[in-house]
Parts: sequence; C-alpha cells; structure tokens
Amino acid sequence: MTVVKRIVVSGLVQGVGYRFFAERVARSAGIKGFVRNLPGGEVEVVAQGASEAEIDALVETLRRGPRSSLVRTVEIEDYAEPEVFNSFEIRY
Repeated sequence: MTVVKRIVVSGLVQGVGYRFFAERVARSAGIKGFVRNLPGGEVEVVAQGASEAEIDALVETLRRGPRSSLVRTVEIEDYAEPEVFNSFEIRY
C-alpha cells in the first residue's frame, strides 16, 4: 500500500534550512516526493511512503525541524494528485 500526504508546515520555516532538512530526513527514511516554499511563508512537503506509520514518523521529525526553525503548526491531508515520485527533491 502506498500512502501520499500533503504536509504544510508554518512558523519560522523559510530561510532557515528547513527544505534541506526535510529533504535529508525524507531521503534517509526512504520517502519519495518533494518539498517547496509556499508564497505565504509556509513549507509544503508531499510525502509518499509505504505505510501510514512511515509518514507519521516523518511528520514527527518535521514538527521538530532544524534547530534554526520554529514550527508553529503542521497540517496534514491526503494528496490526490496523480503523480509518480521516483525520489525526494527540493522544488523551487
């Protein structure tokens, strides 16, 4: 079973290395998808994993963020876009 979630992280998450942190954590966990900055100051992570537990573990790490960040909220929803991910990347 493949699980794909859209995760929107808000707070002090742009300009502090958050995307690079998310990329490193996701790749080390075998998660595929992407991370990008949103115009409103949030960071969006689309994560594709083998199970809900795998995605939940990623979300817990994203809640902490890198030391230079300050995560205020994390919103999670199903990602319904028909896209196939082969790796995890930073999108600009």
